[in-house]
Amino acid sequence: MLQASEIQTRFSHLQRTVSETSKTIHADSAIPKDLMSCMDELDKECKSAKKIMSSRNEGRIRQCVDDLERMGDRAERVCHDTDGLHHRVMDAVSAMHLELADLKRDMHEMH
Repeated sequence: MLQASEIQTRFSHLQRTVSETSKTIHADSAIPKDLMSCMDELDKECKSAKKIMSSRNEGRIRQCVDDLERMGDRAERVCHDTDGLHHRVMDAVSAMHLELADLKRDMHEMH
């Protein structure tokens, strides 16, 4: 398991990434509702996960990261299934999902 301080640092960065991605999506009026709702849900879950991330419960933290990564995966799938999305939106969602996947992988490798 990653050290608690590293988890906090990476999660704080992840929260900023999710928030910035959400802002990028909300700035584009042509974004499909599916993608908008995926990002809204992910942003909301990321904010409420703060308490779990600061706990010492490795199982809950790992489950939380797994859930967030699944939501990011869904957002990325919606992006790829949508024609004509601006590259800025695609890049933001892909970068966010990669960050989620990296955190998930690192947490599972350390276990």
